[in-house]
Amino acid sequence: MKLSDFDFHLPEELIATRPANPRSSARLLVAEGARISDAHVYDLPDWLRPGDRLVLNDTRVIPARLSGQRHRDSAQGPVSARIEATLLEPRADGGWSALVKPLKKVKPGEEIRFSDALSATLVGVEEGQAVLRFNLSGEDFDAALAEAGAMPLPPYIASKRPADARDKTDYQTVWARHSGAVAAPTASLHFDEALLAALAARSVDFTHVTLHVGAGTFLPVKVEDVTTHKMHAEWGRVSAQAAEEIVQTQRAGGRIIPVGTTALRLIESAARGGAIAPWEGETDIFIYPGFEFRVTDALMTNFHLPKSTLLMLVSALVGQDRARAIYDHAIAGKYRFFSYGDSSLLIP
Repeated sequence: MKLSDFDFHLPEELIATRPANPRSSARLLVAEGARISDAHVYDLPDWLRPGDRLVLNDTRVIPARLSGQRHRDSAQGPVSARIEATLLEPRADGGWSALVKPLKKVKPGEEIRFSDALSATLVGVEEGQAVLRFNLSGEDFDAALAEAGAMPLPPYIASKRPADARDKTDYQTVWARHSGAVAAPTASLHFDEALLAALAARSVDFTHVTLHVGAGTFLPVKVEDVTTHKMHAEWGRVSAQAAEEIVQTQRAGGRIIPVGTTALRLIESAARGGAIAPWEGETDIFIYPGFEFRVTDALMTNFHLPKSTLLMLVSALVGQDRARAIYDHAIAGKYRFFSYGDSSLLIP
């Protein structure tokens, strides 16, 4: 398996920079067996059966992108430098790992002020990442971050426009609960309350799990032999209740359908022992063709970047030739791609 096996040409104009409005009006490509159908996300109940279970990632995206100033006294008088920081993940010692630009402008022990309420001190640098310690914690930190921070839009959107107030709603799922992600579980962004009600009326069940999506989800694969790629680790949890709900659906003959690759990676991590079980910890599971799925029966997911681990995951589920045909259909049909783009329902 070569990296080039997962490459394709995507016209620039198909990269979405804003989501569909309303959310569920996005288009939905349904690939069931050998058939490909064109629908909309609000048609999802028509494609599911009573007793199917959707697995939803309830992580909450934090406004992790911060802009601030570093002040310093010099021989020439007070000087300041503009500093950009993107929070990556909280550390066990109470600090935060972050990308800071320009990092060379900040010395350990210096303070970066992001707002009247929020500031951070550079504790040190580890493997090219800054370690920041903020002046606030808990709910005070959350409130100050919500005021000062911007949503960490993916690079392919951020290169086209800055994040704004709309993104604080658009880049968050309607069921987001547990703060900690720096990227959204984007297939879930298509759901609104009306669609959830329609699915419930169809007797489709829901299970919530948590995987805090990290910035590593956007890291490119740099090795030609994809099997040697090392995945980034992300923290997740499958509660005892969630595991039991999935087991009961399996016993009753219902299908387990994760919404998004993050939910899929988490439940498959929790089932490496052969069956789904309560699980908590960091997962670096890498799913590529040849992977043995133990829980997943189908997948709802957006359209992914060329040469990405997420496209490899899709290829593992439906087969490489089938994935190629699905993406050819999506491009020919001018589906919108990536985080704010359209979606697909893949039923092997």
